[in-house]
Amino acid sequence: MEKQKSKTRQQIADELGMSISTFRRWLKRNDIILPKGLVIPAKQKLIYQKFYLDEEP
Repeated sequence: MEKQKSKTRQQIADELGMSISTFRRWLKRNDIILPKGLVIPAKQKLIYQKFYLDEEP
């Protein structure tokens, strides 16, 4: 099992196939608050689950 690494918001938006501005709106609509800096694996998992993905794309 590969250890997940922190990612930028842009990296996650790219993986989900959306622009960074769309990703930010989507986070806001889904009440996902991210601290400044990189997105830790636990928050990434929450984002992927809300986006109906079981695992990282």
